[in-house]
Amino acid sequence: MDLSTRVAGLELGNPLMPASGPLTGDDGKMLAVAGFGVGAMVTKTVSVLAAEVPRPCIWGGKDYLLNAELWSEFPLGEWADRILPGLRRSLGIPLVVSAGYSASDLETILPRLEPFADAFEISTHYVGNDVAAMAKTMERARAATKKPILFKMSPHIPSPEEFALAVRESGLDGIVVANSLGPALGVDGSRILLGNAAGQSWMSGPAIKPIALALVARVRKAVPDLALIGVGGIRTADDVVEFLLAGADAVQLLSSALLYGKDIYRRILDALPAAVERAGFSSVAEVVASRLAPFAVSKEIRLPLVDGGTCTGCGICEAVCPWFAVALSDRKPSDPPGPSGRVKRLARMEGSACFGCGLCESRCPAGAISGIFSQGKKG
Repeated sequence: MDLSTRVAGLELGNPLMPASGPLTGDDGKMLAVAGFGVGAMVTKTVSVLAAEVPRPCIWGGKDYLLNAELWSEFPLGEWADRILPGLRRSLGIPLVVSAGYSASDLETILPRLEPFADAFEISTHYVGNDVAAMAKTMERARAATKKPILFKMSPHIPSPEEFALAVRESGLDGIVVANSLGPALGVDGSRILLGNAAGQSWMSGPAIKPIALALVARVRKAVPDLALIGVGGIRTADDVVEFLLAGADAVQLLSSALLYGKDIYRRILDALPAAVERAGFSSVAEVVASRLAPFAVSKEIRLPLVDGGTCTGCGICEAVCPWFAVALSDRKPSDPPGPSGRVKRLARMEGSACFGCGLCESRCPAGAISGIFSQGKKG
């Protein structure tokens, strides 16, 4: 299957790349990540001065990551004189150099690193959320380099649409959506785990995926003509397809690699052809050219169906139902499967209490409930 895609004039063999962060902090790390088969490389954010990073700086939760790591711990000169020259000779895939943060910083950084970059990703994560002020930074960045520029959006921007239009009006090439959420506060018992002087950090990982998807869709609708890279919560090949359908041309992933293992890049790429086929497409380019089907709001109550042959009697549906519409019967493990043996009352049988909210279907670990979100023959 053809997994290739195109972003801001760059040809990628596949749509997956690392996001800027600790895995891309020097040439050795980036070459190791490239070995997993990613389609492009993104450096850790380079600024004029090296970051003074607090320790500890990364906390992994069940489905989220808290990070207080800041930008690169190496100064601009180290990147220009040592890290990027060798990396450029060995990498073999497009190199996106992340840079930040102020306009004056970018006017120093971009010309110096231009010989090594195929494109630049500009981060303004620590410089507020005034779009008018950012537009001036965008214009000065555009004047500082001829290479493609992708501006990274922080999710606390009041209007993603206004931000996206400012990127286009400034003559930039695309947008990366979105950075980590926050500030966040990680607490263990009575102590703050990590962060700045206020104990604040930034949150990323699978828990933020629905927010990131919504931002990607909003930005794509506002600027259908710009390159768009989606980032935030990707863990599986199916997640990649969802971001492409929401409007992204390619995706970035970093937090899931820290939570579930660095070889997640290879695992996702191995699974991506099958995920594309499940979605009904024959190539990544076809997915990118398509969009999610419009959502039709309905007030109709659709009652859930239970498949007695699949139901394990675990009781989760009964425990979580907000309308107390589900009750499991007493049964022995040796009882035959089937609705009468396992479920005494589910909405399809005695539906007066069921509100049709869909929670039972979404939480059933066995996939035994359908009819609200999904359609299909259930008995």
